[in-house]
Amino acid sequence: VPMGVLSCVKYLMFTFNVLVFAGGTCLVAVGLWVAVDPSGFQHIVAAKGVLSAGAFLLLAVGMALALLGFLGCCGALRR
Repeated sequence: VPMGVLSCVKYLMFTFNVLVFAGGTCLVAVGLWVAVDPSGFQHIVAAKGVLSAGAFLLLAVGMALALLGFLGCCGALRR
């Protein structure tokens, strides 16, 4: 396999993992927003319990994706 192909794959993996990290960070931000200020989302979800559970679910999934993206970036750079 030519060296240029491996370098391209390395940078593509890094870019993909940065996007996963950014998506996870955005989910954490939305989850925090819903958890801190649920009044803005009451018209979307009628039950307060569902809104609270959704906020914590967004936080958990966002943190997992951010961690996965960060570790993927580190792995792509280390090869």
